[in-house]
Amino acid sequence: MPWHRVRDLVSIAREWRAGPTPRTDHGPVPTTLEEGVTSPMSSARDAANADRPSDRSEQIRQFVRGWSIETTPKGDEKVNDYNDHLHPGTKVAVTFLPGSDYRDTVRVAARLRREGFEPAPHIAARSLKNKGELEDFLARLRGEADVRQVVALAGAVDNPVGEFSDSMQLLETGLFDKQGIEKIGVAGHPEGSPDISDEAIMRALKWKNGFAERTDAHVYIVTQFIFEAQPVIEWDRKIQAEGNTLPIHIGVPGLATIKTLLNYARWAGIGNSIQFLTRRAKNVSKLMSTNAPDELVSDLAKYWAEDPNCGIERMHIYPLGGLRKSAAWANAVVDGDFQFKRDGRGFTVNRDIG
Repeated sequence: MPWHRVRDLVSIAREWRAGPTPRTDHGPVPTTLEEGVTSPMSSARDAANADRPSDRSEQIRQFVRGWSIETTPKGDEKVNDYNDHLHPGTKVAVTFLPGSDYRDTVRVAARLRREGFEPAPHIAARSLKNKGELEDFLARLRGEADVRQVVALAGAVDNPVGEFSDSMQLLETGLFDKQGIEKIGVAGHPEGSPDISDEAIMRALKWKNGFAERTDAHVYIVTQFIFEAQPVIEWDRKIQAEGNTLPIHIGVPGLATIKTLLNYARWAGIGNSIQFLTRRAKNVSKLMSTNAPDELVSDLAKYWAEDPNCGIERMHIYPLGGLRKSAAWANAVVDGDFQFKRDGRGFTVNRDIG
């Protein structure tokens, strides 16, 4: 795998840092998430569950429907027209990686809007110098790309370039409401973070739940991508037991080789995923074959459809440089153009996606 691809993938993974322990200038951090939180998420979830199917193939189709994906400013240069790969209105996250100019993120967001998509740019705290730069970034996104939703992250920079060190500092500026941002994604860590303690991650999540009650925007969790459903299910139940009410957009890997995925997981320090991929990598013949997330999606769809307390709302695809193939695969699944494998564990799409 080329070094520049590993570097970009690692940067994307490390954007999902929770940031340092919330300080007093972020406002009070509740001792439990329930404290002061009265989100209507449960009633909305109950209403949605009433319409969820029992048929397995339909569970998968409906779970995948509404999927989102992401692109990078570099990757954007290789796409002639997003309409060749995505349905109109698809949400597309746009990264803001270390060393890049936020104006490049604005440029890609504006292009996506022109071509008929819903851009959701990353706002990386540690890559912004000050409040004025944040305001300029948001104003450009609103004015040039009609951006209505963003993802607020700490970012992959070890040493902040300015006054922001975590996403909470961004959110508490009040600029997101001032600029009319309607939806805000915040980081979730099903497998933890290599450089942030579980306790600090939970404190940050409690703060974000409290923030969701103070902002005019809809706040949701978007996670790093994972490879197995069970650890995610356990994580969802754990944070709900702590009182989390924010809906979850779960990260799913796009179509990539086992070797690519393993390199990513090792560099990013994604705990259980390394063990999962290492088991698969023992079969050397499979290292360079393209891996689809069908088993993962099948298991997540079952949980989403059958557990009334499931906090997962939809899935977000990390294409890992393979936007065309990943989008084609997801579109085939939504269309129902797939068949189950003989072992019953996953499925294969019927159409040729290259």
